[in-house]
Amino acid sequence: MKLPAKSDLRADTAWVVFQVLELGKSSREALALAQARHSKQDSAWLQEMAMGVFRHLPQLQIWLRALLDKPLKGNKKILEHLILLGFYQLAFSRVSDHAAVSATVNAADALGGVGLKGLVNAILRNFQRQQMASNTSDDAIIQSGLPKWLYKRLHAAYPTQIDAIVDAMNTPAPVWLRINRQRSSLDEYCSALTARDIPFTLSAEHPDAVILSQRLPITSLPGYAEGWFSVQDGAAQLAAPLLNLRANQRVLDCCAAPGGKSTHMLETEPALDKLIALDNESARLTRMSENMARLQLSAELVCADAADTRSWWDGNQFDRILLDAPCSATGVIRRHPDIRWLRKASDIEALQTLQYRILENLWPTLKSGGVLVYATCSVLPVENTAQIARFLSEHSDASLLKMDSQETAEQPGRQILPGEQQMDGFYYARLLKS
Repeated sequence: MKLPAKSDLRADTAWVVFQVLELGKSSREALALAQARHSKQDSAWLQEMAMGVFRHLPQLQIWLRALLDKPLKGNKKILEHLILLGFYQLAFSRVSDHAAVSATVNAADALGGVGLKGLVNAILRNFQRQQMASNTSDDAIIQSGLPKWLYKRLHAAYPTQIDAIVDAMNTPAPVWLRINRQRSSLDEYCSALTARDIPFTLSAEHPDAVILSQRLPITSLPGYAEGWFSVQDGAAQLAAPLLNLRANQRVLDCCAAPGGKSTHMLETEPALDKLIALDNESARLTRMSENMARLQLSAELVCADAADTRSWWDGNQFDRILLDAPCSATGVIRRHPDIRWLRKASDIEALQTLQYRILENLWPTLKSGGVLVYATCSVLPVENTAQIARFLSEHSDASLLKMDSQETAEQPGRQILPGEQQMDGFYYARLLKS
């Protein structure tokens, strides 16, 4: 990915949007490159605007089609994304109309659109003149800001909860911290936050969690360098307790990077015999190693394909396995709005196949009497309840270790929906090997 030669805040924001929507790149990677050449304040603005475009894309595209006679092509295509950014500023942001228009038009220079500045200006002026910001679609799918295929799947699965799910997906997520009980305690950390006048709330279901009431730079929080806490959503914090860890157990965390659940396991039960953290991306394991070092924890990190057990398993079975399976990530769209446009309907079947293959191949590595926790950050039943129901029906040595009395073999596990108790969307099921 190559940034525009000239640094311009709005041009760089449009470039990030272009990388995601046209080239299928991750916003995290594109943002890191773009933000590196801007101040902290401008970097925050850049991210807020890009994420806003992703959340409102269907409506922004309707306006674009109404005002742009012919689609732009080739190296001019990126200017369409600059116009989308202009619409977003005018309709949904606190940016003044004058700045939204003039600065956006000037940004065309940095994107190689000197000859099209007049077009950009005319479209944005027409948008204002026709008061199009107040002319929004009443179509539920357009209003949701989701692709049609995803909205329809969510509506089919959760017909009475669809509005709440959409609202949660379009609301920025709060910052959850998990206190490292090997370095501090919840009471001690709450006192440190209070001393710094940092407001927070607590969660009855999460004994190590703090929810910040405002977004702050993580590195500025008390005890960051000393490893007093990790940033981890409340839904993800449920994984380690579900494993019911005990001293001297041999544990596998599969698809482990960047390591939030692994470190929680080590904090919960420091006397494990061994924790193997497995992931197939070396760069993510490097990041995990850095997290481990900050928290003063250690595990055996292995880079391998989880499904190819012959390449990494030594034959010694595990007492506990956490399979945080590769998934559609539809439960964390509120944190990563670009997921809605990066993920395609055609991806889901391939993900289902991969999830089931990993689950089947890991099962022989679990001891008799051992527990496997299957987890995803998806809200699609085909990746969750359907997978576990199928597995139970095909494996006589697997039984459901219920977390709730309402679970059945046909409807196993716990589905957390986005926004539930301020958590991300997540799914858990526990399997006991007989």
